[in-house]
Amino acid sequence: MGLTKDAVLESLGRVLYPGFRRDVVTFGIVKDLTVDGGDVRLRLELGAGNPAVAEQLRSEVRAAVERLEGVTSVRVDVGGAARPSGLRMVGGAPVTPPPGGALDAGLLPGVSRTVAVASGKGGVGKSTVAVNLGVALAQDGLRVGLLDADIYGPSIPLMMGVDEQPRLDDEGRQILPFERHGLRFMSLGFLVDKRSAVIWRGPMVMKAVDQLLRDVAWGDLDILVVDMPPGTGDAQLTLSQRVQLAGAVIVTTPQDVALADAVKGVAMFRKVGVPVLGIVENMSFFACPHCGERTDVFGHGGGRAEAERLKVPFLGEIPLHQSIRDSGDAGRPIVVSAPDSDPATRFRGIAARVRESLTSEPDDAGGWFARLRGRRER
Repeated sequence: MGLTKDAVLESLGRVLYPGFRRDVVTFGIVKDLTVDGGDVRLRLELGAGNPAVAEQLRSEVRAAVERLEGVTSVRVDVGGAARPSGLRMVGGAPVTPPPGGALDAGLLPGVSRTVAVASGKGGVGKSTVAVNLGVALAQDGLRVGLLDADIYGPSIPLMMGVDEQPRLDDEGRQILPFERHGLRFMSLGFLVDKRSAVIWRGPMVMKAVDQLLRDVAWGDLDILVVDMPPGTGDAQLTLSQRVQLAGAVIVTTPQDVALADAVKGVAMFRKVGVPVLGIVENMSFFACPHCGERTDVFGHGGGRAEAERLKVPFLGEIPLHQSIRDSGDAGRPIVVSAPDSDPATRFRGIAARVRESLTSEPDDAGGWFARLRGRRER
């Protein structure tokens, strides 16, 4: 029996993407593989170009194929989609491009910028930050959407005060997002039994994230905020491979264990070519509502120190405050329920810094935020 595509793919399955434990086949970057006798031809789709990584992978892939019996020639082409102009990160370090999977221009056609809110571990208040960030941006006059991509623990339905099934558009093709407080939002929590645990392997998670992007009628948005599941797994990789992310916000608490995982989150987004817009330290301190005395329950200042060490912006501190919890449980984010409170003011400050980090170059059709300002003034 001669050389087969399955044999080539099996050999390529032992080539790991630099910096990851996943191989180039399961990453989905091997495209257009053909085997004609002993001649093998394939393409590596790497997203935005990175000559160093591209050449390393080209060399390793070629070597893996050439080791197979019966191979007479190997051609490895490298291709991908470049990032659109007009994006740069303020105060951050250089990033490397995403490790494969074609960016899909058909996803989110009306969305100008997509921002991921992520954390290295659960329990740090990531969803609380995502909800209040989204609403605060909407209060500033932007058209904002919120996608709850936390597959295993969707909490946006509770925090936004909605407990009902979504409707389809008139053609029955797309799901209509809910809208509250000027924010459009959708969550897997609306589509599955909330009493059942979601027990899915990686491919199911990746498919669910893709469908939440593709099958929801988001319409025209200035910013889509994506509440990511905790950690650095398949959902994060799927999003970075399929959508042109403008940046990521990392949420942590002052605890050393949370900070260690936040560092991993920063590293992961840098590896997949996503600018880190900054770090938020949640549950930063507790201020007694009676005497005002401040207590650093989980320590303090670790988020700012790590941001400085990693050379990413520090976006702000959010206190451990009962009103934040109460407002989330009641389905009214604190920037809505208590807009003049200290926590709400801090959330709006974080939103302002995120907005400022999404800057545009002069050749970006007159400037993205200049157009937004003009629309608000009208």
